[in-house]
Amino acid sequence: METALTRLAGIRHPIVQTGMGWVAGPRLVSATANAGALGILASATMTLDQLRAAIAEVRCRTDAPFGVNLRADAADAGDRVRLIVEGGVRVASFALAPSPELIAELKEAGVVVIPSVGARRHAEKVAAWGADAVIVQGGEGGGHTGEVATSVLLPQVVDAVRIPVVAAGGFFDGRGLVAALAYGAAGVAMGTRFLLTSDSTVPDAVKARYLAATVRDVTVTRAVDGLPHRMLRTDLVTALERSGRARGLLHAIRRAGKFRKLSGLTWRQLVQDGLALRHGKDLAWSQVLLAANTPMLLRSAMVEGRTDLGVMASGQVAGVIDDLPSCAELVERVMKEAEEALARLAAAR
Repeated sequence: METALTRLAGIRHPIVQTGMGWVAGPRLVSATANAGALGILASATMTLDQLRAAIAEVRCRTDAPFGVNLRADAADAGDRVRLIVEGGVRVASFALAPSPELIAELKEAGVVVIPSVGARRHAEKVAAWGADAVIVQGGEGGGHTGEVATSVLLPQVVDAVRIPVVAAGGFFDGRGLVAALAYGAAGVAMGTRFLLTSDSTVPDAVKARYLAATVRDVTVTRAVDGLPHRMLRTDLVTALERSGRARGLLHAIRRAGKFRKLSGLTWRQLVQDGLALRHGKDLAWSQVLLAANTPMLLRSAMVEGRTDLGVMASGQVAGVIDDLPSCAELVERVMKEAEEALARLAAAR
């Protein structure tokens, strides 16, 4: 199925595996790329050396195009961009809007720039700055999310910009792909659906928690870092919501120290990243430190398998997913379902 996304990224199928922290590593990304979709490596939780090694590993595992996701507001964003260029990465994906200068640097090197946004005005901004495409995530999506449903947000963005739009938030099968195409999107991006594959390195016990979840078990909370965050409802999430400000801040400072060591950031860089997160948002100064909760709490579950000590970011689609196919099986299934849905529509005319 050829769309503006497949032509832009050089992939066979209009499907994107999103850059989930601690989840989208070389194995998942290369498996996705070999299946003909666009795998995106998550770099925000990696040091520069780890990112360099991860890019090299993906290169060893596949000849297909892939992408790297990074925080545009990170203190070392420029260094990460240079690693992307040097590594011959096809796509640069951003969790926040990259500056016009970063976009220009990447495009000059032949890298496709695809920021992720959650509002029409943000899509208009990055399009005006030269982004090649945009991933737009509705409120159903996992992790940091907004309040507007994909079915409302997607057509707004499609009508507002003249670059390819990739739909995210609530997609897991071929019917969803056809629906997104009908809205005018050039493809879909899926996070939770790729997390729940046999190629994902997330521990089996954690995957089991996702598979057992119902739609009502997926909640949105501000208890982790002060921002709306969609995740599985667990005893830990409930405890965080009930804990006092002082106690939560103390735990956040401890986790910030652990994340600083893992990421290789200095305290100054960590504070700068927190200030960047606060910019333009109604966050208290204590919430800037609380933002350090997220990487460590996610790592506890996604890497260490500690569902009692970690949080599990999740789209609402976790409640309707009940299997763990390989990436190849998943992509093939989605495309087959899409073809069948299109055939049914044609027959109904």
